[in-house]
Amino acid sequence: MNATPSGFAAALLADVERACERIGAPRVRALHQPPGFTPGHKDGEFCALELDDGSIGLSFLLLEGTLDALAAERPGHAIRAMSSLELARGYASAHPLRRALGLAAINALSQRLFRLAGYTPPPAPDAIGGLEPGAGDRVGMVGWFPPLTRQIVASGAALVVLELDPAKAGEKDGFRVTLDLRELGPCTKVLSTTTLMLNDTLDSVLAACEAARRVVLIGPGGGCLPDALFARGVHALGGTGIVDRDAFVDALVRGERWGPHARKYCIEARDYPGAAALTVRANCAHR
Repeated sequence: MNATPSGFAAALLADVERACERIGAPRVRALHQPPGFTPGHKDGEFCALELDDGSIGLSFLLLEGTLDALAAERPGHAIRAMSSLELARGYASAHPLRRALGLAAINALSQRLFRLAGYTPPPAPDAIGGLEPGAGDRVGMVGWFPPLTRQIVASGAALVVLELDPAKAGEKDGFRVTLDLRELGPCTKVLSTTTLMLNDTLDSVLAACEAARRVVLIGPGGGCLPDALFARGVHALGGTGIVDRDAFVDALVRGERWGPHARKYCIEARDYPGAAALTVRANCAHR
């Protein structure tokens, strides 16, 4: 987790900075966080950064060192009224909390750009980003999504799950969990958690599965501009947008389900207009 930030981080930040040069960057209004973490309950795994214009970006909290730093530093007050772009630049840091908050800011600024440009990402077609697994496919799953493994195995596809925890490795019911990145090589399709964008493994994972016909990243933390992902061979990015701010914030800070107050979407590389075009549209609307 403390490795040098990847080229992806620099590319993503560059896209966000170019957009902010044209449409500005609001200050931070608040950091919303759950009261605690409940294992197996995703609603307690994410924080939400809200900007002065109401834009909200999510970020994962459970990578090593993030929760401890959050408890020790209590950044909510310190970042209030801070430039969201300045906070976003923390994504290039090796510090786990700065990276998490930086991604939350990037996601909030990306959602702002989408809104100002009048761009509504298409709704997610299903829970697996339109992966469409079937007999004859070898699917690689990066990060273990237990409910989704059953769906993929039931499709008739062979499934291998890449994990970091040695305790999880081995043969399971209809699939296998491995620690070996090289096993993504023969995969025809790959489904990954967007947590890759926080633990500095994204570039190495994408390099390992470059032969796959379809690579999809999904997760609430995937609310960013997808240009840098698409440039690296990702075919679709599944993210989350907030549709009812008050209900969402109330649920998150209570540790309750916030999914009903959000929408899952999936941006396909082939249909995405690009950050540059969106920035032009947003700039015209913002004047």
